[in-house]
Amino acid sequence: MQPRSKSVGTPAPSTQVDEAKIALVGPPNVGKSALFNALTGRYVIVSNYPGTTIEVTRGRATLEQEAVNIVDTPGTYSLLSVGGDERVTQKVLLEDAPDIVVNVIDAKALERMLPLTLQLLELGLPLLVVVNMMDEADTLGIEIDLDALGEWLGVPIVATAATKGRGIEEVRQKIRALAAADSCKIADERLRCGKPICDALASLDNASTFPSGAANCSGAKCCGKGGEPAVAMPHAVRDALLELTKTLAPVTGACENRARAIASLLLQGDREVAAGLQPDGAAALEKAESLRLSLEEGGEDPTIAVMRRYHDASRAWVAENVKSPRNEGRTLADRAHQLAITPLTGIPLLLIVLYVGLYGFVGLFGAGVVVHWLEDDLFGDIVIPWVDSGLFSALPGEDGWRYWVRELIGGHYGLVSLGLTYAIAIVLPIVSLFFLFFSALEDSGYFPRLALLVDRLFKRIGLNGRAVIPIVLGFACDTMATLVTRVQETRREKIITTFLLALAVPCSAQYGVMVAVLAGRGAGFAGISYAFLAWAFIVAGVFIVAGLLASKLVPGESPRFYMELPPMRMPRPGHVLVKTFARMKWYFLEVLPLFLLASLLIWVGRLTGVFDLVISGLAPLVGLLGLPEATSDVFLYGFFRRDFGAAGLFDLTGAGLLDTSQLLIAAVTLTLFMPCIAQVLVMLRERGPKVTIIVVLLVLCIAFTAGLLVRGALTLLGGMT
Repeated sequence: MQPRSKSVGTPAPSTQVDEAKIALVGPPNVGKSALFNALTGRYVIVSNYPGTTIEVTRGRATLEQEAVNIVDTPGTYSLLSVGGDERVTQKVLLEDAPDIVVNVIDAKALERMLPLTLQLLELGLPLLVVVNMMDEADTLGIEIDLDALGEWLGVPIVATAATKGRGIEEVRQKIRALAAADSCKIADERLRCGKPICDALASLDNASTFPSGAANCSGAKCCGKGGEPAVAMPHAVRDALLELTKTLAPVTGACENRARAIASLLLQGDREVAAGLQPDGAAALEKAESLRLSLEEGGEDPTIAVMRRYHDASRAWVAENVKSPRNEGRTLADRAHQLAITPLTGIPLLLIVLYVGLYGFVGLFGAGVVVHWLEDDLFGDIVIPWVDSGLFSALPGEDGWRYWVRELIGGHYGLVSLGLTYAIAIVLPIVSLFFLFFSALEDSGYFPRLALLVDRLFKRIGLNGRAVIPIVLGFACDTMATLVTRVQETRREKIITTFLLALAVPCSAQYGVMVAVLAGRGAGFAGISYAFLAWAFIVAGVFIVAGLLASKLVPGESPRFYMELPPMRMPRPGHVLVKTFARMKWYFLEVLPLFLLASLLIWVGRLTGVFDLVISGLAPLVGLLGLPEATSDVFLYGFFRRDFGAAGLFDLTGAGLLDTSQLLIAAVTLTLFMPCIAQVLVMLRERGPKVTIIVVLLVLCIAFTAGLLVRGALTLLGGMT
């Protein structure tokens, strides 16, 4: 996948031909996006949750009158391809060949950060290390000898607190200096004798010479023999790396550093990297597999050996050069962390969060109070009557073309009466409040703890805790969440998550409307109606049962789980509001055209009579569910947008056409009903036509089966009031 280019920031002068390419690389949640924003002046959602940056984002900045291209890569702990994030970053480094790599690391967790830094050094590309979050490290009393770090690595080091603007100007200066310098000299300087990392490189072949990192450099000496290597490696692995490097050097066509980096990845079982070596990738992969098998038969796992090399070196340096305060008692953040990940307290905490945030704030307040004011008082009493009156004055008549022109704009299903009303009066306030709630939780660091809490449950349905990312985002927009399944490691996980999103995860607007129509119906418990509790229980049950069955039927390996836990903190209002606005803008720009398109298609369908035929076809199915015929319209509109159908259900309930039992049946069936057209299109692109067709047919069958079962259960129980 080629990174998608986006023109942002200050444009370069028209005479500029060659601009330096800067790649921001680092683990998740270290502030790369914050640094990107500070350098380019363009806001990208800064997530406190690992994996938010799925695709590469490009920007442009002007440093001392010189334009540079800056690439913000997905977070990764290693160049080894474990999932989509690592593969994209790997492609940027190995195939796009940036002029400068800016490695952003977390000052509070250098032991976990530096293994990637060592891998980047061995690529031979000009490197700048940005030690970010120094403000948080200072608060915790962590002292880092940054001079020693620069001496050890042999590269420039800058201490920053990107969210506060600290150190940004120095980063600009260092990038400008590296961009202006000769890359051969940079590489030679870094690989000069006496540097521990150079000793580590020399350990690969008993201190032979290596070319420098630039493609046009040749013959640059590394270290002479002598001195104990700072990073040791078993001889068998070293010899295998040397043999594979010699095989790859002619294939890569550049420098031995790059060949050695690719050899290391292949030897660790990274099959994806071979794709960039076509047409020689298959031969290289076969050679690597042969060497890997030979090592394993000799009792040496190359993946463990290579990664241990980096981690041992990092641990040793940190132990000598980083001072951390010893046991000073548990902080409030520590206690909050423990409460969030312990099942005994974490589950009640989750229920409280869902009750206060989703049910109370998004559902009752958003879909109840705000939507009521916008839909009834603003659009219902002012906007729509004014539009209809104006249209009738301009185009009088009860039939003919004038009637249909009025229906296109006003009436019951027009661009204003349906499209704008649903998008602005119903969807926008609900989605906005959900994004506000979501951004606050995200900024607090709660989501990774939630992933840890639900990991065991998710493993039973063929997923792991990392699936919380798309599942939670599905409550905002299932279309967006289907795209975010890219963060998952295996095709099996992606298929299962896509299926569950299409089936049993209501988007925020659909969920908000369901709360609004169910919350006030009949008796309840603790202020929550039994109708809503039944709906939530049934949908959650379908989610779990469908996931369990999918985990048995979808072939593939069981997923692994690893996740960085950022510190828990009080949400910062400024960050929350900016992220909410950015997401709200994106969602609204996507939704409004689709609502207007849906209104237009409904108008065309009514004009041609096609919709009447489809609604007639749905009528028998709706009748089996014990619902009035008017509900057929709701299911049909639900295909254009899930929230479109939910808003139609809202209207039917307001008109008194559904009793409580019918409302529950309709709500369950509609929630489980087939995904909207936008989600189907994304599924086609991400999963392919075969998987999409199977998912859509399964969802349809499950939705109507569940509706029939709910009707049967209510009949046996005597209904619901």
